[in-house]
Amino acid sequence: MLDNLPAALEAILFAAGEPVSIKRLSAALAADENEIESTAAAVAGSLEEGGHGIRLVRLEDSYQLCSAPVYADFIRPVLETRKPPQLSAPALEVLAITAYFQPVTRAYVEQVRGVDSSHTMSVLVDRGLIEPRGTLDAPGRPTLFGTTPAFLRVFGLSSLSDLPALPEKDEENEESAAIEAAIKQLEPGGTAEG
Repeated sequence: MLDNLPAALEAILFAAGEPVSIKRLSAALAADENEIESTAAAVAGSLEEGGHGIRLVRLEDSYQLCSAPVYADFIRPVLETRKPPQLSAPALEVLAITAYFQPVTRAYVEQVRGVDSSHTMSVLVDRGLIEPRGTLDAPGRPTLFGTTPAFLRVFGLSSLSDLPALPEKDEENEESAAIEAAIKQLEPGGTAEG
């Protein structure tokens, strides 16, 4: 067993620069997955409580080191990037539908929204917030879409189970009420930052 598992975990995540699965961390560090999870939780707590400029975040079955959100305005000029544009209302609608009902087809999103959504879905794929997840076993084999780890990171979620529950609705207008509620849940973090 490794003498300093927390430091080794930090080093791997820093060098990777992207999410690393718990399974890969477990294999690399010769530690069981429960030990990786408890060590990661301890490191994440230590970084946050210590006021450090980085955070260790969990993204479903992976971990990643990221900058603390409070320092975003200082980081942006150094990296010479523009402030990411806010997501439009149609983009938030498509994200809400995808997040809560995934995997979904473009046709399903369009049926719920009542308008063509191909451009909006294309923009969200380009921004890395949704991605193709295979095809539906139906005529034409339509592509299925789901959210990405970047979606979780942008909206400050560890997993899809962290999405707020949709409120109960009446039977008549259930889907549209669900989408409106989902959009309201996503709006506070509605930027396309990575």
